[in-house]
Amino acid sequence: MTTGKADLGYGLPDQGQAPATLSAPPASPLRHLRGDVTGGLIAALLTIPVSIGYGLLALSPLGESAIPHAILAGLYAPVFGCIVAVLLGANTTMIYSSRSVTTFLIGSFVLHDLARSSTQYVATAELTVLLTLVFLLILLTGFFQALFGLLKLGTLLKYIPAPVIAGFQNAAAFLLFASQLDAMLGLAQHVPLMSLPANIGLIQPLTLAVGAFTCVLIMRAARFTKKVPPTILGLVGGMAAYYLLARVGFHEQLGPAVGEISVGLPDPHYLTEFVGLFSNPQFLEFLPVVILGAASVAMIASLDAVLCARLISSDSGHKFDGNRELVRLGIGNMFAASFGGIANGINLASSFANHRSGGRTALSVLVHAIVILFVLQALSPMVSLVPRVVIAAALVVVAIQLVDRWTLQLLRKCARREVPLLSHITLDLIVILLVTTVAIATNLAVAVALGLAISIVFFLFRMSRSVIRRAYRCNAVHSRKTRTPASMNILTRHGNRILVIELEGPIFFGTAESLAAYIENALHENVSDVIIDLNRVNEVDSTGAQIILQIRDRINKQGGRLLMSSVSDGTRLATFLEDMGVTTALTRQRMFSDLDRAIESAEDHLILSELGGLEASDEFPFGQLDVFSGMNEDELAVMRTMLTRRAYNKGEIVFHQGDESRELYIIAKGSASARLRLPGNGRETRLITFAPGTVFGEIALLDQEARSATIEADENLACYVLDHAAFERLSHEHPGIATRVLVNLGRELAARLRRANRTVYQLAG
Repeated sequence: MTTGKADLGYGLPDQGQAPATLSAPPASPLRHLRGDVTGGLIAALLTIPVSIGYGLLALSPLGESAIPHAILAGLYAPVFGCIVAVLLGANTTMIYSSRSVTTFLIGSFVLHDLARSSTQYVATAELTVLLTLVFLLILLTGFFQALFGLLKLGTLLKYIPAPVIAGFQNAAAFLLFASQLDAMLGLAQHVPLMSLPANIGLIQPLTLAVGAFTCVLIMRAARFTKKVPPTILGLVGGMAAYYLLARVGFHEQLGPAVGEISVGLPDPHYLTEFVGLFSNPQFLEFLPVVILGAASVAMIASLDAVLCARLISSDSGHKFDGNRELVRLGIGNMFAASFGGIANGINLASSFANHRSGGRTALSVLVHAIVILFVLQALSPMVSLVPRVVIAAALVVVAIQLVDRWTLQLLRKCARREVPLLSHITLDLIVILLVTTVAIATNLAVAVALGLAISIVFFLFRMSRSVIRRAYRCNAVHSRKTRTPASMNILTRHGNRILVIELEGPIFFGTAESLAAYIENALHENVSDVIIDLNRVNEVDSTGAQIILQIRDRINKQGGRLLMSSVSDGTRLATFLEDMGVTTALTRQRMFSDLDRAIESAEDHLILSELGGLEASDEFPFGQLDVFSGMNEDELAVMRTMLTRRAYNKGEIVFHQGDESRELYIIAKGSASARLRLPGNGRETRLITFAPGTVFGEIALLDQEARSATIEADENLACYVLDHAAFERLSHEHPGIATRVLVNLGRELAARLRRANRTVYQLAG
């Protein structure tokens, strides 16, 4: 399955407004205040009509008598959401109001678990009880959101697979669109979607025309003006068209307005209603349904909020803490529910409108809440005149924009067969379709349970893939240690007995077994040393550690050795391996800080097993040095007169990077490594290690440039040194010998290049 991220609607505002570039706060306090007031006012004008629509979407399944409560619920939500967030320390211009996805989840619960419930307690309940159950759901949703934040689970929610989220989003888009058809078509009573063809005569064409006109205004607003938010332009234009048609005599052919709203001072009277529910034993039987529904809403709503907040903070430059936002949002939803408001999220369109209009501090968020409360208290008669079809049209636009664009892209690619891994894309589409269908056809809890099950399957599927990133033998890939031709010949002929396995990801019960099986098969193919590289391993559990010990025992029985690389002292991984007994079983001599050191150790072991103690002898025979290949005794005697002998203790620097020395060094005993300084404080890397019988420093002898690396003795080191003056004298007095030296150096450089090519070819393959 692909892990591509679904377009969850977070790249565009919730009502189709293009996001503005958010800049640094202005310095002038007066400008600050004016901008906050203007931004909060514009954001409120954008929030009001859509919040009314969201309230209707959430509570309309309860019937016509619930509409006044639905309008108040939609408007109370941003009022208390914003006020509580600011009181809890939100220093932001983000607007806390209802979101389409969250409202869809609440509406789904109301439709399936309340309006269509077969439970006697719910089926016979009065409207007041049903409303109390809805707001109890929202109260518990807020509780779960705050709990997620306190437990710092906000970052975990992002691991829900993209196809699952896309499925919920498409379901929300479909149901949001379908729920507005009655108002868009001017139907006096609800007509099921499948029954529309049989009731086509009930449709009011003029109402549909007003709705379509409003939709076009909102979606094409940018072509007319960029100064007025699209939703406000659509609202004003739609109302003008509606009342113009009513004025010229078509009032009977138009759908109704919102209607009278009974508004008083908001009070938390639902707290008393919540307590009263618990006195009914039948409610206690229904309570698990409410709790499960609240947990389901909280999960998806929390993910939606975290993603929206991250988008806004990335543009504004304000620091963002997802867990704190969930706490604020959760407590705000608990307050809103107590006053009869639906749940809030972080509204992108209103937030961007606030900032674009000048809002720079949390004061703009308070102004936003106060304006909505003022409109509700003082201008409710005007709100009651808003045609339902105009609000429905605004929500239809939201539904169209809510359709997951990633899903549409997958469908287009499948139709054109543009995707190489068509089966993976098809599997994603099946998951999206399954979640969408279940979310539409059944209740919310079933859909979320299915989503969680798919998430777990996705996780196990990803985690159970082979942990082996790459495996290769060391007959072509060698360490950075340069060796004599005889030693290199051994590595070329017998290096396939060294197996390197680079791992990636976690080593746990699901992956360690496949690793053990791979090594078991390799042991039948003449492998003696196995190197396991942990450089890209991010986790090892106890089962994985036990299987590593079993692998070690199996290799030992075959007479081989297990080595581990990229295990640095003091790291969490090294500490865990030591606690689990892996370090003790392998011994520290077989644990290396980097892969190259491990390969070098395995090569040394292989060479010693083939040549005995030749490389470990006290002194490399002078006549067998590769740089003197092809010389007779007289020529070797001449070379002795040109060379000086130098000795270095372990850890002593032969020369530093940047030095102007011009000597060629020929190792007679010991070894040395070339190190390169890296950008940063004290950082360096090992380039290559030189063994007895090899040379280093030849580049500076030939091109007379500064030293390109630092050479350090790995152990007590003895070298023959040919300085530049001696080489010049050799060239004048014995040009044939000098030519022979150059030919041998050229052969050595060519051999190094050839080995590098073989390594690149092996790794690329």
